[in-house]
Amino acid sequence: MKEETAIFAGGCFWCMVSPFDKLPGIISVVSGYTGGHVPNPTYEQVSSGTTGHTEAVKITYDADIFSYKKLVEIYWQVADPTDATGQFQDRGDNYRPVIYYANEEQKEIAEKSKDDLAKSGEFDEPIVTEILPVEPFYDAEDYHQDFYKKDPFRYELEERGGRAEFIKKHRK
Repeated sequence: MKEETAIFAGGCFWCMVSPFDKLPGIISVVSGYTGGHVPNPTYEQVSSGTTGHTEAVKITYDADIFSYKKLVEIYWQVADPTDATGQFQDRGDNYRPVIYYANEEQKEIAEKSKDDLAKSGEFDEPIVTEILPVEPFYDAEDYHQDFYKKDPFRYELEERGGRAEFIKKHRK
């Protein structure tokens, strides 16, 4: 097994777990915070918008089964790459879209994929998702982990309120 990690921010981490969690070769998907200047932040601190963190997911996967390139392709399907000020109904810097890369190979894959998406004509607006080096990742509190399994009704409301509507309206 070739265990690797991918970190993506694309709005509320509650809605970022499910699309990856069910894929073959995925070992775990953890909700957390990254990209900020406060060590071990809490949800309340990150939500205040003062720590610089994004809500993100850390995906541990078997690269022999599922590639980083495929993960990035799925990321583009579940995030709005044209909105730098939040995602769907979630607004603020902590919800901005970011692909965090762990090495040069991941960086190159993410940048090429972003360029390909921009050239595809799928969106009328520019692709603004940042591609940044990995920073320390802090696991979110337990009640945020696997939220879609713990509270499926609320998860469905969150999903329907943003991501699903965006995909229906903006994907060609």
